[in-house]
Amino acid sequence: MKIVRTLFVAVPALLAACAQQPPKPSDIDADAPATKPAAVKPRVVTRAPANTPVLPKLEMSQSILFKLLLADIALQRGQVNVAVQSYLELARETRDPRIAQRATEVAWNARFVGVAIEAAGIWLAADPESQQARQVLAALLVNQQRLADAQPHLEKSLAADKANVGQSFMQLNALLARHPDKAAVLTLTQNLAKPYMNVPEARYSIAQAAAGAGQAKLALAEAREALRLRPDWEQAALFYGALLQANSNAEALAFFQDFLKQHPRAMDVRLNYARLLVSEKKYPEARGEFQALLKEFPDNPDVTLAVGLLSLQLSDFDTAEKQLLHALETDYKDPDAVRFYLGQTNEERQRYDEALRWYSSVAGGDQFVASRARYAGVLVKQGRMADARRYLQEAGRTPPERLQFTQVEAQMLRDAGDFSTAFDVLGRAVVANPDAAELLYDYAMIAEKVDRIDVLETSLRKVIQLRPEYAHAYNALGYTLADRNLRLPESYSLIEQALKLAPEDPFIIDSMGWVLYRMNQNDAALTFLKRAFEIRADAEIAAHYGEVLWATGQQDEARNVWNNALKQSPANELLLATVKKFSP
Repeated sequence: MKIVRTLFVAVPALLAACAQQPPKPSDIDADAPATKPAAVKPRVVTRAPANTPVLPKLEMSQSILFKLLLADIALQRGQVNVAVQSYLELARETRDPRIAQRATEVAWNARFVGVAIEAAGIWLAADPESQQARQVLAALLVNQQRLADAQPHLEKSLAADKANVGQSFMQLNALLARHPDKAAVLTLTQNLAKPYMNVPEARYSIAQAAAGAGQAKLALAEAREALRLRPDWEQAALFYGALLQANSNAEALAFFQDFLKQHPRAMDVRLNYARLLVSEKKYPEARGEFQALLKEFPDNPDVTLAVGLLSLQLSDFDTAEKQLLHALETDYKDPDAVRFYLGQTNEERQRYDEALRWYSSVAGGDQFVASRARYAGVLVKQGRMADARRYLQEAGRTPPERLQFTQVEAQMLRDAGDFSTAFDVLGRAVVANPDAAELLYDYAMIAEKVDRIDVLETSLRKVIQLRPEYAHAYNALGYTLADRNLRLPESYSLIEQALKLAPEDPFIIDSMGWVLYRMNQNDAALTFLKRAFEIRADAEIAAHYGEVLWATGQQDEARNVWNNALKQSPANELLLATVKKFSP
């Protein structure tokens, strides 16, 4: 628990220090549970506020002096219960806004949310003109999911600063973004926006709230209105484009193209447009956008990195390397990320020594683990499995990293077909980390490869115990039983639970089709397998789908499914075995 400590000098100085600020509305995470609010970054006021509040005539009695001393010393010693209670009693007794503000800050940082709300209420009552007090109280109420109580304070805060009402609505978005009751957030936002329907940020706030509440048409209408009020607003354009893309990539492309005609220097929109062109495999058009970006922003490191990554995706390795190097030269904010992508570029070109050099130059950051894993992968490509394993065993700096590298080592062994060694590696790790759910899942999957179904079942049942929301644990156990024609009713129940947790997952849908096939319910099986195949034409899904088509007399369609899948995955073991079984 982080406690803010101050040094006691003298009582007048302490009273002045009461101006130290508690959280601003944007500092409070509205999605944090009521019993455990989000962390806050307290700030210290370095100048007096413009409107000094009318202060009560406060006589420095022995009682007040004692409580101030007690509160501050308790805070220094980490005795937060004593400090919070003392400051609250002082706020109640004195009704001094400075002390109430200090009580709010101390209570919030000590996670006494109810006390913080009471103290903020005293602060606002003592200084009704304080916008900071009103905003903090509103933020605390939102944090506790008391939107109705927060609404009048938010209304007054917006009305008190009409010159900055647009910025206030954007802060409101951040405050409400993760609130769990999306319908209530939309209602609150609409109510707050009613007096400000000509403010683009107000309409944008409604659009975001509507999207969160699943009201796509309202979100589109409000985002469109925000753009009408502020036609060059890139943030609104990106949001509107994302809403269109959820329904149709073509509509989003058309919108971005039109927006860029009117606002050619909209860098972020052009980047998104280029990414969307790549995803639609419109490569010549995408390259044209890259050229336009580089011409307009030749030394912008964000642009050069984005063009480099898109070029890497298109296998245009010369352009990728050139732009990534330029991003380093122009001081991109995360140079380790650039070095990682340069490693990937050289690895794709089979320039393995260069790839190793770049991967090893990643000193930290989000790409550290991935760079070490890729380094080991390059060693394997050079035929140096023993070196790769030794490298991974020495690469971890912390226990979590060492665990990740163990999983990478096991995956390398699995990819090489050395299932027995991979099983042993993960088994030793499980003994040392018996409650690591992801590790147990990997152990279960490799256990299946060495026909240790007992280990698979034990491990997956523990994963389910540790992570009851982990759909793939239920699915893996259910599918394994179904594939072996074991305990089919139990298998069905497990897959049914997985499907409830992840109803659109194609592999879980495939498992449901497979267990129904094992239970001789071919028509129902075919419905699920067809749906899974439509979502994702994976080789193993194709194997199952084709087998059930064959079993229902649709042999030509089965062959068609298998042949198309073989073009994409000619070495898939399950697919090859299935085709051989039915087409010897």
